[in-house]
Amino acid sequence: MTVLDNRALNRATLARQLLLDRADPPVPGAVAQLGGLQAQEPQEPFVGLWSRLRAFDPAVLSDLLVQRQVVRTHLMRRTVHLVVAADALAWRARHDAMLRQRTLGAYRRELDGVDLDEVVAAGRALMADGVPRTMTEIARALADRWPTPGPRALGEMVVAALVPMVQLPPRGVWRAKAGVRNVPLSLWLGREIDSPSLEPSDPAGQALVRRYLAAFGPAATADLRAWCGLTGLPPAVAALREELVTFRDERGRELIDLPDAPRPDPDTPAPVRFLPAFDNAILGYEDRSRIIDHAHRGLSVAGERVVLVDGRVAATWTVDAETVRVTPLGRLSRGDIAAVTEEGEALASFLSDGDSDRVRVDL
Repeated sequence: MTVLDNRALNRATLARQLLLDRADPPVPGAVAQLGGLQAQEPQEPFVGLWSRLRAFDPAVLSDLLVQRQVVRTHLMRRTVHLVVAADALAWRARHDAMLRQRTLGAYRRELDGVDLDEVVAAGRALMADGVPRTMTEIARALADRWPTPGPRALGEMVVAALVPMVQLPPRGVWRAKAGVRNVPLSLWLGREIDSPSLEPSDPAGQALVRRYLAAFGPAATADLRAWCGLTGLPPAVAALREELVTFRDERGRELIDLPDAPRPDPDTPAPVRFLPAFDNAILGYEDRSRIIDHAHRGLSVAGERVVLVDGRVAATWTVDAETVRVTPLGRLSRGDIAAVTEEGEALASFLSDGDSDRVRVDL
C-alpha cells in the first residue's frame, strides 16, 4: 500500500481547500466545496474565503446570508458552521444525536432528570410562530416549566441541539455587530429537514463521507470523526469501500480517499496564506501533523489566526489599528518574510477597504 508522507498529504489538503491557488467558483460553490466554514466567530469566514478566492467580494457572502442561500447553524462538532442551505437540510438530522449528546455532556448536572423529549416538543411549539428569539428569551419562555436547569443550560440545549435553528442576519454579515437571534431552520428555508436514513448502508452517511474526502482527504476514519463529531459512520465507510482507494500515512494508519480527487506532487509550491480562527483546514483532522507541528497544535483550538508558509503553520497574526501584525513561530527566511509581508499587505487592504496596507512582522 502506497505511503503518503506529511508533505504529500499537505499538498492534497491545500489543493482541496483552495489554498494552493486562489479559485474562481461562485461563493456558494466554494462554501459547499469546503464542506462549510467554521463560523462561531462571525467575521472569520470572510477571511477564509478571501484567502481562497480571486476577487472575493464580502458583500456577496452577506447577500447570500440575507437571501437564505447560506446559513449559520450548529453542525459539526457542535460548533457554528456556515454552510449552503442544501447541506444544512441534508446534514442536520445526521447530527441530531451527536448534538444532543455533546450538549447534555456539557450540562449533565443541570439537566439531570429533565425529559428532553418534552423539552423538544415545548421548544418546537414555542418557535413555531417563526418569531426570532435569543437563547435567553427561549430559556425564559420555558423556565416556568423547567426552572431548575437555569437559562444557560436550558437555552443552549434547545438552540444548539434539540430544535434545528439558524442564526439570523445581520449576525454574520460583513462588518455587522449583532447578537444571535434564532429561528427554526425549516421555517427559514421553507423546507423540511431531510429525514435520517434508516438503511443499514446509511446513504446519508455515505454522502457525508464523500463530501469530507473531497474537501479533506486522503484521511483516516479517525480524521473524519474528528471533523464531524459523529461516531456512527463505519457502516457508511464500509459500504463505500469498493469505490475508494487506500493509502498509509507515516504512522501506518490506513487512509481512504476518492480515486479521482487531487493529490498534487509533494514538490508543488505552496503560497503564503493567512487563515482565520478555527479554520477547518487545520481542525478537520484528528492527526493535524500534515499542516501544523504537534508543538503548536494548541493554537488550532485556542482561536489563534495562523499563517501558512510552504503549506504549514509558521506564524500567528492579529490586526491592530488597521495593521496586520505577524508573529513567527520560528525562524523565517528573508524570502519567506517578503512573501508574508506581501500577502499581509493584501490582507490589510482587504480588511480596511483599501485604507491601509500596513504589516508588521515581529522578528
